[in-house]
Amino acid sequence: MSHIAVLTSGGDSPGMNTAVMAIARTADMLGMSLIGIDRGYNGLLGKNPDKDFIKLSLETALDIADLAGTQLRTARCLEFKNLEVQQRAAQLLRERDVRGVIVIGGDGSFKGAQALCRQGIPCIGIPGTIDNDLPYTSMTLGFDTAVNVCVDAVRSIRATSRSHDRPHVVEVMGRHCGDIALETATATGAEIVLCPEAKRWHIEEVANRLQRHIDRGDYRSTIVVAEGAWDWMAPFDVSAYLNAHGVSVFPGEEINAHRMAQVLSCMCHMPDGSSPEARHTVIGYTQRGARPTARDAAFAFEAGVRAVDLLNRGIGNRVIGRKAGRVFDEDIDKALRARRPFNRVMYNVINAL
Repeated sequence: MSHIAVLTSGGDSPGMNTAVMAIARTADMLGMSLIGIDRGYNGLLGKNPDKDFIKLSLETALDIADLAGTQLRTARCLEFKNLEVQQRAAQLLRERDVRGVIVIGGDGSFKGAQALCRQGIPCIGIPGTIDNDLPYTSMTLGFDTAVNVCVDAVRSIRATSRSHDRPHVVEVMGRHCGDIALETATATGAEIVLCPEAKRWHIEEVANRLQRHIDRGDYRSTIVVAEGAWDWMAPFDVSAYLNAHGVSVFPGEEINAHRMAQVLSCMCHMPDGSSPEARHTVIGYTQRGARPTARDAAFAFEAGVRAVDLLNRGIGNRVIGRKAGRVFDEDIDKALRARRPFNRVMYNVINAL
């Protein structure tokens, strides 16, 4: 192939720019022209192709390698689920003489790549999602960086929690996958972790666990919660409970890190009978916006090289992954059917008390 393209789609993740740099270097080495598609699949809608198709020079790509985020920018594109849109996108790529596309993103982005493959455009997927929610691979771009951001934050939080004898609720990302929460908890010695894979949980049981830690003299307990775990909380009228305990809350308000900390403060007590004064922190977008760790950057580079090599050999409909420390490629349809078992052993050990 003489002309290929790359796009980043879905949520941004540390390492995307490194992958683009590796793709540019490999393409240059093989004498291939590289196009960057702006704002993910939105750049394939044909609304402004002269602006959305960006010729990537090697010099430009080298300058972005260590930057956080994605220089090509990203966005979700619900329109791309439409067959007619997919057909027009494939035709636009052919008109621009693009013969293969590298897609960096998560499962939704890979489904878009599947659709382009069905329209005759060979695609290679590179897993870029901080949640680590692609089961076929043990590692996705940005996951290691996100965990390190969370670990640094929790270590700082635990230091001040110990100084003030206060428990702390920490919310991390992970809508459907609790890997960030679980690894953060294991790396920091957090006492309680809640993940969406564990399904139904009761706030009273969390309070009982926290109380047992307090009774043992651990007043700085950390509760790490994956954002998707809130959806699995057993029915509990947060506003009614807090209003009954003198905390003004709008009727019908749902649970979140702030309200959970308040509820735990009401449900638990210190040895002298006072409230434990639990606090909360939502780590949020700092997990996405950090510069990639060496582990993420190295994986991104190797994945980018392999992706270009596959396209150069006329191979499409594949995704890149990493297992047992080695990079591999696999059929995209098989990869998206994979299911990963939840590490319940570690989950139970953390929540053992």
